[in-house]
Amino acid sequence: MNPARRLAALTLLSSASLASLGAWAQSQAVAGGAYPTKPITIVVGSSPGSTTDGLARAIGAEITAATHVPVVIENKAGASGGIAAQTVARSAADGYTLFITTNTTQAANPHLFRKLAYDPVKDFAPVGALVKGYLLLVTHPRVAARNVTELSAIAKQQDLTFGAGSSSARVAAELFQQMTKTQLTYVPYKANPQAMVDLVGGQVDLMIVDLTTSLPQVKAGKLRALGVSSPRRSPLVPDLPTIAEAGLPGYEISYWNAVYAPAGTPAPVIDRLNALMQKAMTAEPVRRFVEQNGMEPFTSTPAELASFQAAEYRRWGAVIKAAGIQPE
Repeated sequence: MNPARRLAALTLLSSASLASLGAWAQSQAVAGGAYPTKPITIVVGSSPGSTTDGLARAIGAEITAATHVPVVIENKAGASGGIAAQTVARSAADGYTLFITTNTTQAANPHLFRKLAYDPVKDFAPVGALVKGYLLLVTHPRVAARNVTELSAIAKQQDLTFGAGSSSARVAAELFQQMTKTQLTYVPYKANPQAMVDLVGGQVDLMIVDLTTSLPQVKAGKLRALGVSSPRRSPLVPDLPTIAEAGLPGYEISYWNAVYAPAGTPAPVIDRLNALMQKAMTAEPVRRFVEQNGMEPFTSTPAELASFQAAEYRRWGAVIKAAGIQPE
């Protein structure tokens, strides 16, 4: 081998050795309890006040309490969570930038957009599932419907609009149309709280959206609730029937929240994060937040989340295709 080639080979070998040494050193540091040693950023693909934002803040506070390391919540709403997903996908794979997200980015968006700026599988390392949640069908008071059957009848006679700032909210309404054989006009928003403002203001007629966003407006008398998307009644509104009970048998849809890190994050870091998340989910403030927002704990290992996400990808794809939604 000539001197130039020998030098190139030695340089390449040296770089690879340094990279391996760095990864080994990081793994040893984590195994020794050194991680985390600096602030952690949790990126959320929705605005402040959303369910995911509130959950991230509750969990972040518990991680800080356990590690004495600050946790910063960074809201990046837009593109149905795609902006946040892209941000995390391009971040350093060191455990200091995390993604608390929903089925919107990891299971539904690939079926709703022709092109994504991220890959929901290849660009992320699963950390663990957190919760499952359900949605509330709410209308502006000017809509005369008092139950789901009446809403279906009105929708067949009038041009009603629905707002949605997430794939869950959109697909929930599309599934409603499919099952009732009605046609609603879709009004897109960057986030559900923004859509809720317009629903209260009368710019749109209805939404099927998470309880965090909708229930306070129902309790304030600004919106009318017709049903919940869960298989059984919610303890938060025990007198409100499920959508299936209220006139649409078989209707059921849920969303979920989970934690991801950038692809390539060392396994010891992932395991440490999973342990921190699992511990946070048992803390009273987090448990109270979950219950108050009509959600259910749904924790998992990283491997279980990967398997669950794959199944959800297929399920949401089937629902979106059956609803006749064309990728944008």
